[in-house]
Amino acid sequence: MTSRGDDLPVLVIDGANFSDFAGFTREFSRLLDNYTWHGNLDAFNDVLRGGFGTPESGWILRWLNSNASRVALGYDAAIERLNQLLLTCHPSNRSTIAARIAAAERREGPTLFDEIVGIIRAHGPGGDESEDGIFLELA
Repeated sequence: MTSRGDDLPVLVIDGANFSDFAGFTREFSRLLDNYTWHGNLDAFNDVLRGGFGTPESGWILRWLNSNASRVALGYDAAIERLNQLLLTCHPSNRSTIAARIAAAERREGPTLFDEIVGIIRAHGPGGDESEDGIFLELA
């Protein structure tokens, strides 16, 4: 963990409260003031930038029971999400998504948990959008 001020707000999600991506979406949306996130990961990235019910000047996301989430949001969840994307994506993206599905079926590449954690970490220390000041604590 990177050192940070202890005065940052702490938002908590609990992996014991969900067993799939739809549940994660509901659990995370519970943290937001006057906004509901519907599971689009591009929108999730936008939510983390601020202005969608999260603190504006840095905060800590404490993810309790993250090991349960690592399992629930593993390769099977990634395959399910990617198959949904395949139904609605632009035709030029189909081969890329199909390749990601094939890799996930071989248990290669990022899981859905890995993808979510990567998005969050991009908004914290060392990330491309570190100015957002989000610290992830996996517990």
